[in-house]
Amino acid sequence: MKSLIEIISKCEELAFDLNFTRAKEWKSQDNTRVLVGYMPIYFPREIVHAANGLPVGILGGGDRKQIIKGDAYYQSYICHMPRGIIELALDNHLEGIDGFVFPSICDVIRNLSGMFRFLKKGKFVKYLDFPQNFQAHIGGEFYISEMNHVLHEIKAINNVEVTAEKLNHSISLFNKNRKLIEEIYNIRQDAPWRLTAADVYHIVRAGYVIPVEEHNEILEQILVHIRQNIGEPVDKIKVLVMGAFCEQPPVGLIKTIEMAGCYIVEDDFLLGARWTQGDIDSSSKQPLNSLSNAYLNKSTFSSSVYDVHNPKEGRLIKLMKERKADGIIFAAPSFCDPALLDHPILQKACNDNNIRYISFLFSENTGQFKVIKEQVGTFSDSIKLWD
Repeated sequence: MKSLIEIISKCEELAFDLNFTRAKEWKSQDNTRVLVGYMPIYFPREIVHAANGLPVGILGGGDRKQIIKGDAYYQSYICHMPRGIIELALDNHLEGIDGFVFPSICDVIRNLSGMFRFLKKGKFVKYLDFPQNFQAHIGGEFYISEMNHVLHEIKAINNVEVTAEKLNHSISLFNKNRKLIEEIYNIRQDAPWRLTAADVYHIVRAGYVIPVEEHNEILEQILVHIRQNIGEPVDKIKVLVMGAFCEQPPVGLIKTIEMAGCYIVEDDFLLGARWTQGDIDSSSKQPLNSLSNAYLNKSTFSSSVYDVHNPKEGRLIKLMKERKADGIIFAAPSFCDPALLDHPILQKACNDNNIRYISFLFSENTGQFKVIKEQVGTFSDSIKLWD
């Protein structure tokens, strides 16, 4: 078995390979294989896997790609991520990906799907709408029809018939994937020094661009290492970082928060990998119903989800207590309407429950974090000294 350093290094290489080399290698081994790129946040990857496809997460170029052409496609007062994704498309990083799915998150993602149609990228472009009605016979049926539409588009490319058996197998693999990731988070809740937050980020993000079977093997190897009593604890507070569920924070920002005196024990980075809370039924005769029911009843909380009957502020406070955190850091991308509209509600809940928090904005291509480091360091010191 490889060392922990070797595994993490490989994950970092995979996570930020903007040419998606491993995914394209996988596709080249079988002419019925397809690649389906999906944008943040959540997408039911199981349906693509069952259709002999590989779902590929496209998260933008971050601070690894200079934006030149992309700035000409979007106004300056929206988040940075669509410009990065357009830059990837225009520079042919996405060649070889057969179709693109844009989950309904906000108007920016909706318009990005239109831009891909305009640029004639991929064999199909699908704006995937999620239900706002959470009754199974209304919203649930609508969501099933949306998933069937994606499957129809894939079948038109590779002529692979998706059966209940195949879908159930795919569901079981992703159940395992979520369970392994959650165990990593649970171990870090009590011993966060065994694996840095940046390491966790690389490990989870690698799973967006490789087959789930390979990612499960990586996660199992990681767990063998961190179940052991490795590393040395440091005097830091434990925090939740919330708000970066769509446009991803620069890894430098994640490192800055931890260097400034915090252990990040929970976050909403790469939220799609952990979206479903618990297992999805993998033995159903109608597995699309299982996926639909899981979305309606087992989704995590997010600013992108209608939740009038299960308010996110209550779920945030509950998560804070479960993780035994000392405070919350609200870190949202500049101009992210869903996150910024929710922050006053979430921060009021923190005030009402006597929970310490701070808030700042970032952009995916930010490279300097001196001010944020000072702010987070002061936040950490104030809790350690006066809590």
